[in-house]
Amino acid sequence: MAESFPATGAPTIAEKNAEIVGRATAIKKLTLDQTLAVLEEAVRTRAESRMSFFRPYPKQARFIELTRIKREVMLMAANQYGKSDVGAFIAACHLTGIYPKWWAGKKWTRPTRGWIAGETSLVVRDVQQKKLCGEPGVVSAHGTGMIPKDCLVDYSLARGITDAFDTIQVKHVSGGISIGRFKSYEQGRTKFQGETLDWGWPDEEPDEDVYSEFLTRLSEGGSMFMTFTPMKGRSKVVLRFLEEASQDRSVVNATLDEAEHFSAEEKKRRLEGYLAHERDARARGIPILGSGAVYGFDEALIREDPIPLDRIPPQWAKLWGIDIGIDHPFAAVLMAHDRDVDCIHILHAFRMVGAIPLMHSAAMKNVAAAVPVAWPHDGHVRDKGSGEAIAGIYRKNGLSMLADHATFPDGSYSREAAVLEIDERAKTGRFKVASHLSDWFSEFRLYHRKDGVIVPIEDDIMSATEKIIMAKRFARQIPLGSKVLKRRAVSVAQGADSEYFGLDA
Repeated sequence: MAESFPATGAPTIAEKNAEIVGRATAIKKLTLDQTLAVLEEAVRTRAESRMSFFRPYPKQARFIELTRIKREVMLMAANQYGKSDVGAFIAACHLTGIYPKWWAGKKWTRPTRGWIAGETSLVVRDVQQKKLCGEPGVVSAHGTGMIPKDCLVDYSLARGITDAFDTIQVKHVSGGISIGRFKSYEQGRTKFQGETLDWGWPDEEPDEDVYSEFLTRLSEGGSMFMTFTPMKGRSKVVLRFLEEASQDRSVVNATLDEAEHFSAEEKKRRLEGYLAHERDARARGIPILGSGAVYGFDEALIREDPIPLDRIPPQWAKLWGIDIGIDHPFAAVLMAHDRDVDCIHILHAFRMVGAIPLMHSAAMKNVAAAVPVAWPHDGHVRDKGSGEAIAGIYRKNGLSMLADHATFPDGSYSREAAVLEIDERAKTGRFKVASHLSDWFSEFRLYHRKDGVIVPIEDDIMSATEKIIMAKRFARQIPLGSKVLKRRAVSVAQGADSEYFGLDA
């Protein structure tokens, strides 16, 4: 069902559709012509208001959300995942000022000015212009893109490419006119100079000099959202996101498996059809990492069918691992350790951006309230507001935090040692990850080294997983669920385990 947008003085799409249905049901007997007229009007209404019916996949929704808090966001996705669709949707929202109720991204309350760019003018016409405005050159299709037909005020044609637009004028809900201009990388860096922009949408990856010039055009509070498949490998633009730490940038990775519009059979057919050396980029949306990859095994080795949380064998010991996220996203990973065969199963994982400890804690308690929590050494850092250690704040919020930060039995907390253990476990069948944990696998695919050192960017879930490996001896046979079980301290020989979390006697 279509979702209503904020009132603009005209009926919403949902209201229009309701009126159509109402008229149809009010007539007990419709002639064939009347029936066809009703159906044609419904089809036309949907075609001319595509943005009303757009529903993002989880990774598309995360991409949208990040535009609110990051200046540069990159959706590095598989071919045919729907990356250009979500890019067109964001652009249409900014041009019209029409945002759905579920929108969590950047918002503009006034008319905006933005650039829509791609590799060549022909490609821009056939992809981005088509998705925004409808089939180029077909008069009857004008207004069947993401921008509602009644919002398209005017356009001017570009030179040299038949039916290609140079500029579009779009009615904004505030009453003004937004401007969208179409650009191509083939025009060169100098064509990306001049205007000051509110937003930019590069579809496919530009060269570094074009991207830099494009980015320079953004005004204060401006937003750049790039959608592409990384066919150029570890280019300078890609490495800017992966290796240059910044609070202004973030990357979202999406694979062919996450393209919900394809059947399993079609996904398999497409995967097998890709050239072997292009498969990672085209199907998994990851650049060729080569020797830079942290892990040397294929993810198929560790994937397993999800185990319902209410069917986890009670004898498996559970443990949370978290990455607190003082200056980066918070992440939490839940594992169960089958100690009979010494196999670790990753059951649940999530990452939160821009939330507070109370929200992090609530999300964890909803899944496994009483399970002990392994936390990083920076949990000793004191909160600037309260002066209390951050780990203590989580403890006050009801989490069963371990007495001290995660370490190996010898007291060390080497990241490399944790990576080595995961690698060895994976290759011997003793480390498994539920296949539906897309965020976990996204980070896994991009986890890499530079000059032999692990790059600590977009690694929050990986870091939380490493805390589990370090502190797995503290995992406990505790039922999962949202009920908070009281904690009691139990003395353990040699002080190896200072706290036990379980049911009171």
